[in-house]
Amino acid sequence: MLNLPDMNDLNSAGLQARLRHLIDHKTKPLGSLGQLEALALQLGLVLQTETPHLDQPQMVVFAGDHGLVAQGVSAYPSDVTWQMVENFLAGGAAVSVIARQNGLALTVVDAGVARELAPRAGLQLRKIAMGTMDASQGPAMTADQCQAALTAGAEVVRGLPGNAVLLGEMGIGNTSSAALLMARLTGLPIEQCVGRGTGLDDAGMQRKLSVLSQVMSRYAQVVDPLAVLAAMGGFEIAMMTGAVLEAAAQNRVIVVDGFITSSAVLVAQALQPLVLQRCVFAHQSDESGHARMLAHLQARPLLNLGLRLGEGSGAALAWPLLESSCRILTEMASFESAGVSTAGA
Repeated sequence: MLNLPDMNDLNSAGLQARLRHLIDHKTKPLGSLGQLEALALQLGLVLQTETPHLDQPQMVVFAGDHGLVAQGVSAYPSDVTWQMVENFLAGGAAVSVIARQNGLALTVVDAGVARELAPRAGLQLRKIAMGTMDASQGPAMTADQCQAALTAGAEVVRGLPGNAVLLGEMGIGNTSSAALLMARLTGLPIEQCVGRGTGLDDAGMQRKLSVLSQVMSRYAQVVDPLAVLAAMGGFEIAMMTGAVLEAAAQNRVIVVDGFITSSAVLVAQALQPLVLQRCVFAHQSDESGHARMLAHLQARPLLNLGLRLGEGSGAALAWPLLESSCRILTEMASFESAGVSTAGA
């Protein structure tokens, strides 16, 4: 049984009013910095201060394989999962490059990669099993495995420093798990949730939709969020869910990448709605279901660049916007301090 961490409501009227006053009295027309102003307000609330500072940000990429790949739902074989983990660790992947550019510490977590990985710096071995089971034949994971993955995700966060966590993932087949979770937890038809993933052609897309429709029918009576996660999820998604819950309980800023990471947030908020107050949604993915998932979460992404890579690449790209928002609060002059006349003066 999952013990949900305690979480406080961040919508403190006093702090919110003070932050809004600070933002509105900076040397600019009211509201002229647009979404950055809302982001500055959110970061101040999450970090519970009028002078937010982002300390030791952690980019964490959770990796796992999916038994459902045996049904032909992906354009790539499962071997790509472990090969990309090696690429992350060697510093050659997109997320490695962008994290390095932005000074983000990168940790890769083996949640359930279908290969034994050699221990080394930057890699956490938290493997639950050699990939999940085939969800078209039975639950992807047992209840105990799901619990173990949630616990491991929380432990990963507890072991990392800083006050901000950027989430990424790697797992061939995981757009299928994310689409299944989305359909079951939002009530949307699977046709509105499934996309081309790593680049399926029309025939592959039809095959994927057929397989996922069968999975939806198999678990038509499963509605409890944890039972849904166990039946349809991946180990990396379950670990991210645990990481989201723990980071939110610690009032860390959570930077959410794309479709798959958002599906972990979808599960986490079904368990504890207050996690959404701590989540910054980096971008709207080009995966077709992501816009609808963001709408369900009432989330406004920072970027829309047509990305569909995953890995946490979009979260890393959005990071400078969070830093800029903090600096607006802490370094930008007010009309009074700069001696600048206000409107109508």
